[in-house]
Amino acid sequence: MSDPAPARTRSILLIEDDSSLCRLMTTYFAQHGFSVEAAHDGLSGLSRALDGFHDVIILDVMLPVLDGFEVLRQLRKRSLKPVIMLTARAAHQDRIAGLNTGADDYLHKPFAPEELLARIRAVLRRSQSGTAATPAIVEAGPVRLSPNTRECWLRGELVELTAIEFDILEALVNGAGRTVSRDELTAALFQRRSTPYERSLDVHISHLRRKLEGEGPALIRTIRGIGYLFSPGTGGLG
Repeated sequence: MSDPAPARTRSILLIEDDSSLCRLMTTYFAQHGFSVEAAHDGLSGLSRALDGFHDVIILDVMLPVLDGFEVLRQLRKRSLKPVIMLTARAAHQDRIAGLNTGADDYLHKPFAPEELLARIRAVLRRSQSGTAATPAIVEAGPVRLSPNTRECWLRGELVELTAIEFDILEALVNGAGRTVSRDELTAALFQRRSTPYERSLDVHISHLRRKLEGEGPALIRTIRGIGYLFSPGTGGLG
C-alpha cells in the first residue's frame, strides 16, 4: 500500500512593513506547517492578495503607500479571502473599523505568536468546506444555506458572505426559533467566552442584517442581554 499524500502546506500572506517581525513570523509559522510570503507596503500587498492562492492574509493597519484599511476595502471588492488585521493602535474604534471594512478577526500588537496561530487556524476552519456528512442544504424562511459549498441564497438570490458571516448565520439558522447566546456564538467562532465589551460579534451581525434584510422584515432579532434569534417570517424588531 502506498503512503498517503502529504498534507498541503498552508500559505499565509503577511502584509507588514516591519521586516524583522516578518522574519520571525516566517520562521515560527514554518515550524507549524505554514509557508509565509511577505509584502512590505499596502500596494504590493494588495497586488499579491489579489493573486488568490494564499489561504489567509495577515494585514497590518499602519502601512506605507496604502494603509491596511484601504487594502482591505479594495480586496473586499473582489475577494472574500480570510483576513486577520494587526494593529498597534489601542483605540477601540480602529478595531471596529477593521471589522466594518470586512476583516474576519483582529489582533492587537504586541501579541503572542501562539495566539495568532490559534486565530489563523480558527479562520481557516471557518473557510473550509464541510464534510460529506454535513447536510446538503439548510433552510429557514427565505434563507437557504449549503454548508458543503458555503453558499447562501436569499429568496433564490445568491448572497456573498465572508467566512465568519456564514458561520454566524449557519448557527442562527440551525437554531431558528430559539435564542442563540452570545457565549455560544463566540465560543464556536473564537474559542473563548464573550466579554461585556465584545463588539466584534455585533459588527458581524450588523453586516448580516444589512445583507439579508435591507428594507425588508427583520430576520435576526437581538434578545437584549442574552443573544440573537433567527426568526424568519415574523417581521419582528431587531
